[in-house]
Amino acid sequence: MMRYIHFDRHGGPEVLTLRTQPAPTPDEGEVLIQVHAAGVNRPDILQRRGLYAPPPDASPILGLEVAGEVMAVGKGVSQWSPGDAVCALTNGGGYAEMVTVPGGQVLPVPGGLPLTAAAALPETFFTVWINVFERAGLQPGETLLVHGGSSGIGTAAIQMARVWGARVFITAGTAAKCAACRELGADLAVNYRREDFVDAVMTATDGKGVDVILDMVGGTYVDRNLQAAARDGRIAAIAFLEGSRVTVDLMPILLKRVSLTGSTLRPRSAATKARIADMLRKYFWPHIASGEIQPRIAARFPLAEAAEAHQFMESGTHIGKILLALSEAD
Repeated sequence: MMRYIHFDRHGGPEVLTLRTQPAPTPDEGEVLIQVHAAGVNRPDILQRRGLYAPPPDASPILGLEVAGEVMAVGKGVSQWSPGDAVCALTNGGGYAEMVTVPGGQVLPVPGGLPLTAAAALPETFFTVWINVFERAGLQPGETLLVHGGSSGIGTAAIQMARVWGARVFITAGTAAKCAACRELGADLAVNYRREDFVDAVMTATDGKGVDVILDMVGGTYVDRNLQAAARDGRIAAIAFLEGSRVTVDLMPILLKRVSLTGSTLRPRSAATKARIADMLRKYFWPHIASGEIQPRIAARFPLAEAAEAHQFMESGTHIGKILLALSEAD
């Protein structure tokens, strides 16, 4: 048996309760992980509210990333063994003491990083890689603008782009959040409550604009992103906190040859996720092992306090990742 977080109706954080049920067993190609920590992500909030349905074959339990210890492996898995310290992108099921994950979505815990902290890596790093580096094609020497720079996604994107050799600009809503982003390597931090980010980035780039924009806001930012983009700029949308329906002047797309793209990670195939895992291990895991990239942890909550963790995320005051910790080992 295992403990897990259950909800049988959509609603506020109070619908989350601690239950027990039989632990899963790994099918062919899967790894069974004893969870030491699970990441809390915005899609978890949306799923709890009934605004984000999981794929038909996914676990109904919340949780898209974990870190822990391999307990067992299914037939055909040769790269992992019981006892391995790992982190993984799950297809759901992370808010539990045990979870099964396709073997290709599992990564080693980078040397020197505490095991529970590794739960802050998979969902954010996978998301940033596929949107910023693959779809938007960020190159060394270019500029990246990250909206929501103090979020889990944002704090990862700042550090990933910095070691890639790019300049990084961010927007955030408080002076403390802006300061934290500068500490992580942001070259420019714009407090959007006090300053227009379009004016700020245009000044910082001598009127050129930014090459890549990672947007999780939508709404009024869509038009302003087009204004802030450089010629041949690329905009990658990953969420729409201000809404997805907008009226916008598309002329800058023609005049500046701007590309507007977007994607979601969860419905991607296991093969695609395994390929992304290989890229992360090659390009970024050495920087995490060296300490050059360090996941920013905002708070850790016990599994039984998942509702409080969701409340904290919805407050919008956090800087970095929120974790559910199931182990006090580290």
